[in-house]
Amino acid sequence: MTMTGIVLRHGWSPGLIGWIVAEHGRYYGREWRLGPVFEAKVAQGLGELVARLDPARDLLLAAMDGDTTLGAIAVDGSGPDAAAQGARIRYFILSDVARGRGVGRLLLAETMRFIAGAGFERAWLTTFAGLDAARHLYETHGFRLVHEEVDTSWGSALTEQRFAWTRG
Repeated sequence: MTMTGIVLRHGWSPGLIGWIVAEHGRYYGREWRLGPVFEAKVAQGLGELVARLDPARDLLLAAMDGDTTLGAIAVDGSGPDAAAQGARIRYFILSDVARGRGVGRLLLAETMRFIAGAGFERAWLTTFAGLDAARHLYETHGFRLVHEEVDTSWGSALTEQRFAWTRG
């Protein structure tokens, strides 16, 4: 799939895991003052997902402009909570140059097509209060805020939010 030179690439490719972890570290370190605890949790969780990736239930998706990665997103549909809670959207990140270009919208739209095609009735994600552009994008795709609380497990106190989607 392409949009103004942007190509969506499904699945793992060399360097993608490292790019996702590094981009999370750079962005959340700069904008939210999160440090090594956050980056390590991203690395550990993403590594576990990719190691058991089932292409029928899980998605790893990158937005590319030539050889440049602009953004990525993942769906965990085979994890231990998937049967009870639905598919979990994770590791959604854009490079600084991709923001405002429609890359996030493109990634999330393809993610929702995957979720529907895989037969999920529900999906969910967690994010932080204050990521207003992301929240708008989620709500545009039918997600609604279902819970929020202060969480310190990322190495700093943040208001973590849970958004849920139900096929309707």
